[in-house]
Amino acid sequence: MKFLSIPLFLIFLTSFSSPFGNTPSEDDAVGLWLSENGKEKVRIDRRGDRYFGTMVWMENEYDAEGNQLKDIHNPDPELKDRPHVGIEFLKDFKYVGNGWYTGGEIYDMGSGSSYSARIYMPDKQTAKIRGYIGIPLFGRTEICTKIE
Repeated sequence: MKFLSIPLFLIFLTSFSSPFGNTPSEDDAVGLWLSENGKEKVRIDRRGDRYFGTMVWMENEYDAEGNQLKDIHNPDPELKDRPHVGIEFLKDFKYVGNGWYTGGEIYDMGSGSSYSARIYMPDKQTAKIRGYIGIPLFGRTEICTKIE
């Protein structure tokens, strides 16, 4: 009887371990997000059934000479002069349930390259954005915190 009560007690405790009502739903990605290093803010919006993210603030928007950072690595010559702030760098994410947004793309302003991406929200205040090549195993994750 002693062994049976320990597992039941653990099940009881774990049922209260996650915050009630903090499970993300479809539009919980919409809003203003702060990057992991606190140096960028991204606004995620919904258009139809897809989600897009735009850079709205950067702590280091200017280089050492005071020039606004531009998208100089973009392969499209017509886009090389656009400032980093204002670039829509998260595109076409679709909510598939359980906090997952897939099928999207992330644009890296530092290299001018785009990568497959997905977003996972373990709760309403956290987004794990993973850009990758081929399969998610080969990529990098940025953890963002919702601020609005």
